[in-house]
Amino acid sequence: MKAARGFDEERGLKFSTYAVPVIIGEMKRLFRDGGAIHVSRSVRELSLKLNRLRDAFAATHGREPTVSELCELSGEAYENVLEALDAGRQPMSLTIVTEDGVDEADVPVPSSEQQILDSISLRRALAKLDERDRKLIFLRYFRDKTQTETAAVLGMTQVQVSRREKKLLAAMRSSIE
Repeated sequence: MKAARGFDEERGLKFSTYAVPVIIGEMKRLFRDGGAIHVSRSVRELSLKLNRLRDAFAATHGREPTVSELCELSGEAYENVLEALDAGRQPMSLTIVTEDGVDEADVPVPSSEQQILDSISLRRALAKLDERDRKLIFLRYFRDKTQTETAAVLGMTQVQVSRREKKLLAAMRSSIE
């Protein structure tokens, strides 16, 4: 809002040319003046627990666990796991030092066109599945159900869900590519 209020279009500048330094300056002031982000103790503790679980899983399986797998391992809700994972990430600097001096970093923003194309591709891949398989994917990825919970709904075992899910994801990936 400060940038919008202070912008003078008669100076012949683009709004973004004026607004970016103002916004970055306000963010720096917020952090410098003690307005740092506060993370609760419970979220910090969960973040540490998830890091230990992630390391153990990676050592055993040779890959990083998915968020759903971390939910199963920790017994925590999907939203809590996401919050703890985000809280445990290192902050990204908005300034970078280049040969010419200090500059602002470009923060990557996903392309809305790419999101639309991805959504269309996903819908097409899901439409190719039969009803039961579509329900399995829906429960696992849109309702964040564990494999055990999904198995109970579909009348399958957890192992059957795991194997079927793996085959379905591979088939969906190949139909999208």
